[in-house]
Amino acid sequence: MEKAEGMAAYRQQTPAFAVINEVKKAVIGKDGCIVKAVAAILAGGHILFNDIPGVGKTTLAMALSKSMSLKQNRVQFTPDVLPSDLTGFSIYQKDSGRFVYQPGSVMCNLLLADEINRTSPKTQSALLEVMEEQKVTVDGVSRPVPSPFIVIATQNPVGSAGTWMLPEAQLDRFMICLKLGYPSMEDEINILKGEQRKEAIEPVISREELLHMQELTEQVFVQEELYQYIGTLVNATRNHPLAELGISPRGSLNILQMAKALAFLRQRDYAVPEDVRDVFLSVCGHRMALNAKARVAHMDAEQVLEEILKTTPIPKAIRGRK
Repeated sequence: MEKAEGMAAYRQQTPAFAVINEVKKAVIGKDGCIVKAVAAILAGGHILFNDIPGVGKTTLAMALSKSMSLKQNRVQFTPDVLPSDLTGFSIYQKDSGRFVYQPGSVMCNLLLADEINRTSPKTQSALLEVMEEQKVTVDGVSRPVPSPFIVIATQNPVGSAGTWMLPEAQLDRFMICLKLGYPSMEDEINILKGEQRKEAIEPVISREELLHMQELTEQVFVQEELYQYIGTLVNATRNHPLAELGISPRGSLNILQMAKALAFLRQRDYAVPEDVRDVFLSVCGHRMALNAKARVAHMDAEQVLEEILKTTPIPKAIRGRK
């Protein structure tokens, strides 16, 4: 119980909510996306913003990076970006007579990969190792990246000329995929009125605070029935008649990690089915591939996942630590 009490006391300081409130200065009317993005960061995962141009993907990503005292790098992905620009490279120094490693863009805490689908698959693949293992290998030598390490990527699903969509292997390494969508009429008016009085985003938490919150998130208690619930949902995606590719074990782990992070933000030291249900679409939507039958039936991944949520029994009486 000491850990649980310590967690509750720490959350009274609300450093995570300080980040959320700071980001809300830059992005109006997208509180749900902001909360899920912060939850993914607490869970130690990577974030993909996939939406049409001009709805605030890069603005939200930049606001998140500025609100935390982390070393950040931004890369505008274009066809001429090379893998070595990300991972780094070795250069020969005549004076010393040896090769010296020059760090690439990934040597930071937060990498903003803007329009990631506009660079070549070869460059996209340079991120595979570092996103999964938190290290890069150059000339046979592996080097760890700073901790924490988070990738926030953006891409546009329209205007596909000259783009390379991310392969399934890399999509699976993003913990969540978020879509901001158009603002409501009220939010649109607030955006118009506030255009001339934008507030600067300030760092509100330190790297040490973020690492500590990530540790506390990992301590969130999960009852056996919730493990069973996640397993049932994931298996339903693999056995669905419209599914060509179901949710991977990495995806099921990400559901669990996101549910724990959401529970932490909701000031609980235990996760409940509501946490799982609230993150299920964001974690699974970009991972699930449908077959030809789905196209004939005019069904998309989100609709299939919503159907699975509706038809899967919800466990009862989920409690905290005894």
